[in-house]
Parts: sequence; structure tokens; C-alpha cells
Amino acid sequence: MDRYIPTTGIDCTTASLLIDAQAPLDVLQETAADRVRVVTQLLESLAFEEGPYSELARVLVVSLREGCDLLDVVGRRLRSQILA
Repeated sequence: MDRYIPTTGIDCTTASLLIDAQAPLDVLQETAADRVRVVTQLLESLAFEEGPYSELARVLVVSLREGCDLLDVVGRRLRSQILA
């Protein structure tokens, strides 16, 4: 595996945002959890407003919130292993 992996979702010829595949697992987990939390909070805002996508946002928020909870458990376990 290459050490630096370009992020997906940005279609350009020269990648400027890279993921360090050798970064500590707890750092990678926390960064991923933060990204998922941001999107979850945005969808939660949309879910409580009346509009054409509010019902879809509510459905998506449930899965994203569960994903956040799972990432939090993974993070706690990773940090406890590091401290042990």
C-alpha cells in the first residue's frame, strides 16, 4: 500500500489532499469520525426543517448517527490499547 493516498471525491489530475496510510490508527479513526459527525450534524439540521428532503435526511441521520456511535467505540478501544 502506498503511504500517501489521495482522497476520493475530488476529481483533479494532481491530488493536493492526501491520507497518510501510516498515521496512527487512533488519529485516522478520530479524523474519520469528525468528518462523519459534520455531515451528520448538517443532515440533522435539514431533517428538522420542512422541505422536500427532510424525510430522506431523517432516514440518513439514523444510519450516520449509528456510524458515529460505532466509530466512537472503535476510538475508545484504540486509545485504551495505546495507553496499555
